[in-house]
Amino acid sequence: MDSSEYGDSSCGGSHREAICLDNGGEGEVIRANSNGKEADKHEESSDVLRHEEVTKELLGQVVHGEEEAYSLYRDYGHRMGFSVRKGKQYYWIGTKKIRTKDYYCSKEGLKNDEFLDESNYNKPDTRTGCKAMIRFTVDEDGQWKVTKLVDEHNHDLAKPEERHLLRSMRSLIAAKASVLDSMVNAGIRMVNTYSYMVEESSSAENLEFTKQNCDDYINKHKLMLIDAKDSQSLVRHFKHRANQEGMFYWDVQLNQEGRPCNFFWRDGRSRVDYDCFGDVVVFDTTYRTNRYNLICAPFVGVNHHWQNVMFGCAFLFDETMTSFIWLFKSFLESMGDQPPKTIFTDQDQAMVNAIAEVFPNTQHCLCLWHICKNAPSHLGSLNSDQNFHKLFNKCLQGCDSEEEFEETWGKMISEFDAQENKWLHNLYKFRHKWCTALNKDTFDGGIKSSQRGDLTNNVLNGLADKSTSLTKFVAALEKLVNGWRRNESEEDFRCNQGAPTCTVEHSEIFKQCSKMFTHKIYKLIEEEYLDECGATSLSQEISLGATLYKFELMMHGRGSKVWTVLLDTSTMEVSCSCRKFERMGLLCSHVLKAFSVKNVQRIPEQYILKRWTKDARKRVYRLNEEGSSKKKWTVELIYHNQAMRYAYNLVMKSQGHEGARKILWDTFDMGDAKLEKFFDKLSLDAHSAVQTNDYDEAEMVDDDDDEEEEEEYPVLDPPHVTLCS
Repeated sequence: MDSSEYGDSSCGGSHREAICLDNGGEGEVIRANSNGKEADKHEESSDVLRHEEVTKELLGQVVHGEEEAYSLYRDYGHRMGFSVRKGKQYYWIGTKKIRTKDYYCSKEGLKNDEFLDESNYNKPDTRTGCKAMIRFTVDEDGQWKVTKLVDEHNHDLAKPEERHLLRSMRSLIAAKASVLDSMVNAGIRMVNTYSYMVEESSSAENLEFTKQNCDDYINKHKLMLIDAKDSQSLVRHFKHRANQEGMFYWDVQLNQEGRPCNFFWRDGRSRVDYDCFGDVVVFDTTYRTNRYNLICAPFVGVNHHWQNVMFGCAFLFDETMTSFIWLFKSFLESMGDQPPKTIFTDQDQAMVNAIAEVFPNTQHCLCLWHICKNAPSHLGSLNSDQNFHKLFNKCLQGCDSEEEFEETWGKMISEFDAQENKWLHNLYKFRHKWCTALNKDTFDGGIKSSQRGDLTNNVLNGLADKSTSLTKFVAALEKLVNGWRRNESEEDFRCNQGAPTCTVEHSEIFKQCSKMFTHKIYKLIEEEYLDECGATSLSQEISLGATLYKFELMMHGRGSKVWTVLLDTSTMEVSCSCRKFERMGLLCSHVLKAFSVKNVQRIPEQYILKRWTKDARKRVYRLNEEGSSKKKWTVELIYHNQAMRYAYNLVMKSQGHEGARKILWDTFDMGDAKLEKFFDKLSLDAHSAVQTNDYDEAEMVDDDDDEEEEEEYPVLDPPHVTLCS
């Protein structure tokens, strides 16, 4: 500014009783469009004061303190439609007492290209050289009086409906901050707090702060709550586990201040579980640690007994795309860069974007449990209408084709006048992520089955109270997971001791199933056969060639709906229009009916999914037939990692049982003895070969008997991790 504007208190004038200090960088700058033109005069309205009234109201007004002065001009700027920032101030010589203080329109001055650095190079240029400002003069009694006001702007002012976005007005008054504090302490998710505040205030304009301000406040509140000793204790716990267990993996993300904000960990057994059952993952962010309201996000799957298995867990500071990307990358790295085939999550846009970036080839599905849980808060009066819920549930899981889904959805929206329901409208946009009729070829491991219910979600409920530290929370989680693993061991024992009780007798197929599948999976197959196959009638059988047949089947009580099964008796390839095998890896009752008609006595090998069998874990350690073509160091690395995981799994299985430990030690001793014998023979063979070369170096002929002898000790290819298919 020109020095003449400042009169007696100018730095460049002849009066020397005041010193000028420039605090221009202290204020906040609003991001807004600027056209460099004089602002048009606003029409007179209830919330915009006329120029003469504003000047008369502000000039000469007295406040008591710097905060009141800033608030006065900030509130005035909010009513007029511009943001303000703090400007220059002048002190009495030899003191820290302010004599005059200026506040500017946020668009005061121009961006100086000479002082651009990499950190602000890409920031938008919002300065227009606006001259609007206010000056307060402070007397000896500490009263701040308005002595100068320039109210002409060279840019457009914000419209009434835009003024809540002005940066200088983005503040949480005490009453609203206390409401947010109580919501945080109650464990309400961050994504819901702002929506609640907007709804309570009738509109976002009445809040005087944005969603980003809300999120920033909550994050700062949570960060202040986290005890540094608590986070350090958690890190020490992870380090101790890693020292004790070589396969333990943990990762921590630091914020800009260097404080831990996000944590991820998984133990060695979780890695083995993922190798066996990591084709489907449920990622749940609905649970909160009660002490700090951190997000506790487990990665959960289902094993061969249809029980929960834990792949890993995280504490997240917030639900931003940045946090999710960090977490998913850590998870992927901990699992040897093997992504899941399918991942189920809640409906969160930041999560959707992060999954698309980190897991581009993974099928992302929305969890039906979350949809049903969230529905009541968005459906209003429709919650009490049984007919609506009948159609809604049919849209979720009851449609067999896209045409049937579209017809049912349209009928639901039309009959119940739900065209204006934003939640249903948004849900429809993501229909390919949750509608079973549109995901028939997506393997879900039965996660969407109504029989699973909410077993894979909210697995952490009741795990801790408000006084539980992070380390104790992790310990409680480990105790929960150990219980899951004991349940699996007990079920393994039951399966290995004998076959399940078979309701369907004298059936070769069910005898085969009882021997191959775990008891739980066998019962699922048998129950479906009894519940549905008994009510299934063959509508017609059509020959499509020498060995290819088409079956059309109908079920009593299901109207005129027809299921189509194609069966080639020469190759034993079969498919059904219900696509149950593609979704769950188990043959449906329609296929079993077709087998019965053509007198097929055994399920073809290709339709016995190994992840559901009693030997599901053993299949991970099969030898890779293509291993010999790999580089030697890759072969050795794969062999080393897989052998370590196999040995770890055996140790975990045997611990806690004296007899089991003795069996394992005896096996190790026997293996050690055989290896010693093997290497002794190799040494003797090498010595014999050297002597033979000394006597008859020139006579080298092929000997088939030697080749046969060498094959007693073949070079083994490395184990190969085969993810569930």
